[in-house]
Amino acid sequence: MQALIELIAGFIAMLAAAALAQFGVDLHKPSAPEREVHRVVDCPQSSPRSTMIATPSDHC
Repeated sequence: MQALIELIAGFIAMLAAAALAQFGVDLHKPSAPEREVHRVVDCPQSSPRSTMIATPSDHC
């Protein structure tokens, strides 16, 4: 008997949601977007093994 009552209540809720959807009403709140987590690596404290020197180009 309890299962029948829950089945009827679920059916009525489904009909109500379908009827409200015709008017643009949404019963489910959109979930908040999850924040992105960016992992960063600390720069090594030792000096780089090679150094590159760039010279300005005359074409710019």
